[in-house]
Amino acid sequence: MTSPTPPEEPSTSSAAASATSPAAAPTAAAPAAQPATPAATPSATPPAPAATPPAPASAATPANAVKQAAQNYPLKKWGIIALVVVGTAAAGLYAWTKLHKTEPGEGFASGNGRIEATEIDVAAKLAGRIDQLLVNEGDFVVAGQLLATMQVQVLEAQRDEARAQHQRAVSAVVGAQAQVTARESDKLAAQALVMQRETEQDAARRRLARSTTLTAEGAASEQELDDDRARERSAQAAIKAAQAQVTAAQAAIEAAEAQVVGARSAVVAAEATIARVEADIQDSQLKSPRDGRVQYRVAQAGEVLAAGGTVLNLVDLNDVYMTFFLPEMATGKVAMGGEVHLVLDAAPTYVIPAKVSFVASTAQFTPKTVETASERQKLMFRVKAQIDRELLQKHLSLVKTGLPGVAWIKLDPQAPWPAELAIKVPQ
Repeated sequence: MTSPTPPEEPSTSSAAASATSPAAAPTAAAPAAQPATPAATPSATPPAPAATPPAPASAATPANAVKQAAQNYPLKKWGIIALVVVGTAAAGLYAWTKLHKTEPGEGFASGNGRIEATEIDVAAKLAGRIDQLLVNEGDFVVAGQLLATMQVQVLEAQRDEARAQHQRAVSAVVGAQAQVTARESDKLAAQALVMQRETEQDAARRRLARSTTLTAEGAASEQELDDDRARERSAQAAIKAAQAQVTAAQAAIEAAEAQVVGARSAVVAAEATIARVEADIQDSQLKSPRDGRVQYRVAQAGEVLAAGGTVLNLVDLNDVYMTFFLPEMATGKVAMGGEVHLVLDAAPTYVIPAKVSFVASTAQFTPKTVETASERQKLMFRVKAQIDRELLQKHLSLVKTGLPGVAWIKLDPQAPWPAELAIKVPQ
């Protein structure tokens, strides 16, 4: 006899399925002793896997916050940069529109340039050492103001020497004049001697005439006649000797007068030497040739300079102008004395009036510091716009050289100036 098959234990998979599915609950409650037939097979459908529990919600921890901020940082960074770029561009556009005037249209031309002024080098005429510098850079000076002094001890010694030579020349003139007087006296004496000899000759001639008559009559001897003839000839010779003395005296007078002229020339030369040395001493007092401003102190007190060495550099603030360049087509319409309005980059709100004072007769290559509208405009004409001196005098403290700006020139006399280029100067 075969023993009955013991009841089959519930499978683990069925138990797991019953634990997860409510439909399996009655099956699990069936009696465990129910016999299982041999044909009984497990369900063809495999048991469903156990359900994965839902993930818990992520908590807002500090680590997660830092990670999230690190992920968002590049976006914020590029956003800030974009805002800065846009703001800078907007500010630049606004500044450009304010600093650059709009084109006024036809009838006007413009050129870039810089404010310039006449520069003057105050230099030492002679080689020497600087004694004092009495001004500093930036000081305003007036014409004739003492700026610096040079040491003049050597010049003063030369002046004293020239004065001594002058005194000696004056004494020489006095001596030469005395010689002239003496020679004139000698001439007078020689002339008196000539008269005396002529008188003696006349007497000898008369005596000879009588002796000749007496000898012819036999009243006088031949010897007496010969003696009288000898006396008359001696008187003639004495006259000639006296006349020679007069000529010699005249020559001596002329020589003495020449000495006087030479002595007087020495006096004049000595006076000229004194004047020259005194002029050198005066030139050693370096004075301002005109009103202006001290731009540079090229040398310092105590330095030794060669002849012509520069001590100071001045700027004449009464001669201020802007030099700019125009193309050929515009230059041909420029008139001397034409109106020019200057707008400086440093003060774009002001418009300074000026007038054309110079136009170059020949074209030249545009300097590298000057901008042109086209690179093809290589040859330009130089134009100078002079600022009115009265306006400069009113604003001397504001005048600065080297400032860049734009010069607007009116080519059409009938064209009105636009409002943005109307004259506007500081009050």
